[in-house]
Amino acid sequence: MHRIAVLDDYQSVAADFCDWSTLPEPADVVEFHDAVDGEDALVARLQPFDVVVAMRERTAFPRSVLERLPNLKLLVTTGMRNKSIDTQAANDSSVTVCGTGSQPTATAELTWALILASVRHIPREDASVRAGGWQQTIGGDLAGARLGVVGLGRLGTQVARIGQAFGMDVVAWSQNLTDERAAEQGVRRVDREELFATSDVVTVHLLWSRRTRGLINAEDFALMKHTAVFINTSRGPIVQTPALVDALQNGTIAGAGLDVYDREPLPPDDPIRSLPRTVLTPHLGYVTRGTYEVFYGEAVEDVAAFLRGEPIRVIEP
Repeated sequence: MHRIAVLDDYQSVAADFCDWSTLPEPADVVEFHDAVDGEDALVARLQPFDVVVAMRERTAFPRSVLERLPNLKLLVTTGMRNKSIDTQAANDSSVTVCGTGSQPTATAELTWALILASVRHIPREDASVRAGGWQQTIGGDLAGARLGVVGLGRLGTQVARIGQAFGMDVVAWSQNLTDERAAEQGVRRVDREELFATSDVVTVHLLWSRRTRGLINAEDFALMKHTAVFINTSRGPIVQTPALVDALQNGTIAGAGLDVYDREPLPPDDPIRSLPRTVLTPHLGYVTRGTYEVFYGEAVEDVAAFLRGEPIRVIEP
C-alpha cells in the first residue's frame, strides 16, 4: 500500500478538497496539520512515505533532505513553480516532481485587501469600536494618489488595473521592465528612485530569485513619503526585513501590509508581530476555496497518473 503525506494542512481542510478514492491503487493518506522545525525532524517525519504533497513553499526540500528520503518516489507541489524544491536533486534521487494549476486572481485580491486596510486603518478602527471607542484615525484617499507597482508581471498587472479603477495614477518599475511593456498595460514606467519617492502606495509583485533576494532596502524606504504605505504579498526575502522594521519603528513610512515573511510560520517572538501601523496576514494570498479546489484536486490527479505509470504536469530540473 502506498503511503501519502499531505504537508502543512494548517486549517485541517485538505480532506475536504481531496478525493483519494480515485487512485488506481490503495493508499494510506496522512495529513499533517503542523510544521516541523529543522531538517532532521522533517526527514524523520517523511521517511515512511513514498508520495509527498507539499503546499506551495511552506516546506523546503533541498538536496540535504531529498537524499535522506530513500522511499520517496513522487513529490507533488501545488503550483507549477516552487523555489523551495531542489528539482535537480530530486532528479538525481529518482524522485519525480509534479505540479498543479492555480487560481490566478487570489493574491491580487488580497493585495487590495491589505492596501485598503492599511490606508483606512481598518484593524485599528475595528479594535477601537469593539473596545467602545469611535473614530481614532484619519484615512488616506486612493483616487488621485499614486500607486507604485514593483514588478509588472501577471500579478502586478492585475493590481495595477484595480488601482486604475480606483482612479489612481499607476507607475511601475522592475529591473527588466520596458516603456513599451508598461504602456501596453496603461502604466507609466519610472525609475526606481522616482517610484519609491513619489508613490503613496508601494506594492511588490516580483518573483523570488537570487536576483531579487534583498532587493528592497533601507535606501528605498528612506525615499518614501512619511505618509506612504508599503505592501508585500510576494515573498518576504525580497525585502531586507531589518530595514523595513526600522522604517516602521522610526515612522519613516506610515504603515505596511504584509502577507509574507522571511520565515514561515512567523515565530511567536518575531519583532514583526509587534510592529506599529501594520496589517499582518499569515501568507493568505493563495488561500481561497477556489485555489484549494485546483491545488488539491490536481494533486490527486498527479498521484493517480504517477501510480498508473503516466505522470502528468512533471516539473523538470
